[in-house]
Amino acid sequence: MRETGDINNRHQSLLRSRQLSDDAQPYQQFLSQLPDEKTIQAGIARRRLQIQAVIGGTDQDWSNWKWQLKHRIRDSRILGQILGLTQLEMRRIDRVSQVYRWAISPYYLSLVDEDYENSPIYRQAVPDLRELLPGGSLDPMNEALTSPAPCVTRRYPDRLIINVTNQCAMYCRHCQRRRNIGEHDLHACREDIARAVEYVAQNREVRDVLITGGDALLLSDRMLDMLLNKLYHLPHVEIIRIGTRTPVTLPQRITPELCDIIRKYPPIYINTQFNHPLEITPESKQACDRLAEAGAILGNQAVLLRGINDRPYIMRRLNHKLLKIRVRPYYIFHAKDVKGTRHFQTTIQEGMDIIASLRGHTSGMAVPTYIVNAPGGLGKIPLMPNHIMHMDADKAVLMTWEGNIVEISNKKA
Repeated sequence: MRETGDINNRHQSLLRSRQLSDDAQPYQQFLSQLPDEKTIQAGIARRRLQIQAVIGGTDQDWSNWKWQLKHRIRDSRILGQILGLTQLEMRRIDRVSQVYRWAISPYYLSLVDEDYENSPIYRQAVPDLRELLPGGSLDPMNEALTSPAPCVTRRYPDRLIINVTNQCAMYCRHCQRRRNIGEHDLHACREDIARAVEYVAQNREVRDVLITGGDALLLSDRMLDMLLNKLYHLPHVEIIRIGTRTPVTLPQRITPELCDIIRKYPPIYINTQFNHPLEITPESKQACDRLAEAGAILGNQAVLLRGINDRPYIMRRLNHKLLKIRVRPYYIFHAKDVKGTRHFQTTIQEGMDIIASLRGHTSGMAVPTYIVNAPGGLGKIPLMPNHIMHMDADKAVLMTWEGNIVEISNKKA
């Protein structure tokens, strides 16, 4: 009897194993159709040579974040030389640039492949005529009405934001704060930063401070060190967070000197924004490795963008690659209704479908929380497929990740 039972158990286990393998096959087929890493890196190397042929710069310059920042591409003619744009494409870029500023770091531009029009890198970086379509708000989160002190945005009881700069290595076309970009790079003045820190000092319920911008890591090492030091020595501030996209758009910024500063003020949580697997490169991995080894806790806040990452397998691939470089997928943000960005918007159902495609089909660490921001700055709303079919005092009827219905006792022992 025991042998018969063992055989039956093994048979059932093998049957279940085949079912799970069958479930995994479509994703494996998707992976098999992607270009291999060697091909991708060869394309990036070719594009880098094209960029250097147009704007100059040695290999040593390329590794210098200040050189990268100084040589951001901001002219349609230079971009056209590098990518081979048509005159019409350049005129369209110029038309959008009369309304919305743009700039691309040489490094990030090197990630654009030969089929630039369909590149998720190009679409995030280069102005699009659809940005001029009507609709949306310049400040959908009402940040201007939730600023009790200079540089401060406060929407929650125990945490707030300090906006320290409008500068970015690359001005993302989906940016929620494009109203702040202006025509010139401006860091917040020392006096305003001091008043923001004083506001934190006077409100002892604030235990969590997010330093962002723009891009917080485009502050000088000296200014960043000063700000972190002041916040770190406020006894009620338990957590300091930094919002930055430099690991994605300017990984050269993550220098040993910067990491020495990060190491001085634990725990520092750094949230970045990788939106597509092609943004994860040897350079971005090195940047994340350096931050992790300096003690930073790394998270990713992707934005769900139509035509870039709105396919379930793209998002799964992104999250898998993030975990390999020690970045925890934290949020997927539903794109806000920002003026000039409506062509990036998806439906909420598409976001829910992506979460459903992850849950159970991959490890829980690779499943971020899907967030919709309530209009008017009313806060984040987490969404997920509804797994509760019915619940009362006696039982809960639940649905598994495969759609099976199960009944669980809801009574206290």
